[in-house]
Amino acid sequence: MKAILALEDGTVYHGTGFGARATACGEVCFNTSMTGYQEILTDPSYKGQIVTMTYPHIGNYGINALDVESWRPHVAGFVVREVSPVVSSWRAEQSLPEYLERHGLPGIQGIDTRALTKKLRVRGAMKGVLTTEEVPDAEAVARAQAWHGLVGFDYVKEVTHPAPFQWDQQDNLSPDFRLVFGPATGDPRPTHHPLPPADIPIVAYDFGIKYNILRRLRQHGFQVQVVPAATPAADVLRHRPAGVFLSNGPGDPAALPYAARAVGDLIEHGLPIFGICLGHQVLGLALGGSTFKLKFGHRGANQPVKDLASGRVEITSQNHGFAVAADSLPSEVAVDRINLNDQTVEGLRHRSKPIFCVQYHPEASPGPHDSTPLFADFRELVLRRG
Repeated sequence: MKAILALEDGTVYHGTGFGARATACGEVCFNTSMTGYQEILTDPSYKGQIVTMTYPHIGNYGINALDVESWRPHVAGFVVREVSPVVSSWRAEQSLPEYLERHGLPGIQGIDTRALTKKLRVRGAMKGVLTTEEVPDAEAVARAQAWHGLVGFDYVKEVTHPAPFQWDQQDNLSPDFRLVFGPATGDPRPTHHPLPPADIPIVAYDFGIKYNILRRLRQHGFQVQVVPAATPAADVLRHRPAGVFLSNGPGDPAALPYAARAVGDLIEHGLPIFGICLGHQVLGLALGGSTFKLKFGHRGANQPVKDLASGRVEITSQNHGFAVAADSLPSEVAVDRINLNDQTVEGLRHRSKPIFCVQYHPEASPGPHDSTPLFADFRELVLRRG
């Protein structure tokens, strides 16, 4: 199956298709993670994006139902140097091409992903079309140029759950586990850590929330009521939460005035608030700041972030194309973390109110666990207020 990736600047890459026979428009970006492609595919933050993996060999451990981060993949298309012809993990239930085909998503392999990544770093993320159908090069370029892009477009409404729900009421989705190898056979078996009591009720805004965020919140003793992205503050308060969590999600935060308005109302009520990724950006807007689009974004599991108070450096997992402008924030909001690659804002903390947020993903999945203690920090913040 032939495939092409066409960019808005007229560049066309020819390769071999895998996954579904389909055509998709999206913003072409790159992710530097060496592993975790299944979690990347199912992260709602990638809605509207064609993701290029910089690591050259993808698909060797296949796909399984336990490692998804939402109910389906959300990427528009997938670009790799080479798809592994062999699936070798004992946990695999299907191959990467089979998974994409099942969900109607196109992929392309056999192109120079190093050249593509360099172009995106120099020119910035670009609109593109990935097709495994019989689409002429010129038509694919024209479609890429005509696509509306991410700026000003609300993708959150396409990934948020339409109805509220309580996460893991039976406590069977959240236990942390480790693989233990038996002394006789060496076969791996999972062992689950017991969960603490769910003794703190919170409300989590679903802007495109990842399952591992919900797991981490439950593992830290939170009883999590999830609400859709457009839920007004009055409806949140009816749940009588001890705190509010703002999730990750896709696209332009400036396209979500309803979210910033609701969060602003909750700030006035004095509730402890913790935001991640898009939630961090929405909180920045609610506090009076502004956001801007990054040239090519931060996407990968190796982004260095400095905690300005302690001097500690965390290696973090990130996935975002927008950022909060530091010089737009009022004096009562402190920038307490920065990205060491480009000095953009990675964390905010209110000087007098129980509010903090980070641009990166402390729940990882995929990625390092340096930032996991932030969930414990949120619990401590809620307990101090109570």
